[in-house]
Amino acid sequence: MNASGDLLIDAFGRIREVVHDVVADLTPEELATRLDDGANSIAWLVWHLTRIQDDHVSDAAGTGQVWTSGGWAGQFELPFSHGSTGYGHSPKDVAKVAGVTAELLTGYHDDVHDRTVEYLGTLKVADLDRVVDDAWIPHVTLGVRLVSVISDDLQHAGQAAFIRGVLGRRR
Repeated sequence: MNASGDLLIDAFGRIREVVHDVVADLTPEELATRLDDGANSIAWLVWHLTRIQDDHVSDAAGTGQVWTSGGWAGQFELPFSHGSTGYGHSPKDVAKVAGVTAELLTGYHDDVHDRTVEYLGTLKVADLDRVVDDAWIPHVTLGVRLVSVISDDLQHAGQAAFIRGVLGRRR
């Protein structure tokens, strides 16, 4: 592995740590709590950030998503298409991510994390310059896509941590 790969693995590992810390010991009801009718829940945020990572990394790697290949879509039993990542969800959609346990969220996240680390372990520095999405100007390289996923995931994990803090003060 190279320094770039090690840094990326470390960054994705930090996301995993926050996910575990945020959902630990919360009930499905707490995970589904929304601070107001337009807000996201911890369950939705963790599910969404994991879906984005699964979708984007599997696309870059040319593999199937863990969501379907690992049977997670069936375990979550959400009323969305299997391709849904939460992007563009309405507040009503967010409310449908309910009855989800911390173990289910971390199980899915851990599978996606393991697949991500496995893929990152195959990369060389030159791979980060490979264009993975030419629908944007400038075209999106693998390095930019991975940093984008890390940034998005950490923001959502931070939002979930904030909600957990509010819930803790309400107890």
